[in-house]
Amino acid sequence: MVESIKRSTQEQRKKWIKKANYNLFNLSSDNVFIDLLTDSGTGAMSDKQWAAMMTGDESYAGSASYLKLKKVVEKTTRFTYFLPTHQGRVAENVLFSVMVKEGNLIPGNSHFDTTKGHIELKHWSLNYILLMVSEALK
Repeated sequence: MVESIKRSTQEQRKKWIKKANYNLFNLSSDNVFIDLLTDSGTGAMSDKQWAAMMTGDESYAGSASYLKLKKVVEKTTRFTYFLPTHQGRVAENVLFSVMVKEGNLIPGNSHFDTTKGHIELKHWSLNYILLMVSEALK
């Protein structure tokens, strides 16, 4: 689906976020130009993104789509190895499993529900620190 979007001024955005008590869940989606809150695909896709999905090579191994992605990742990051994941929460679970150990402190400004779940699943429930303004708790 391709949706039209409306631009807003910085003053409008400041007013809206203040009215929402700095809590993104209190914002109306009509007042959001680019939604970076979630990786769940809630935003509209462009015609080029839809076209890429329709022409993608979905072979199980050695697909042209994978090789194209690999080339771009290596060029952009200079990393030889990478692990493609379908969503940020999956990537986060992989990363947390490798990088976060018992006793580590995990700061955040209001962990997303799945982030909190990954932390608690690994029994690190006492080690995440919420760093947020008090207005966000309203």
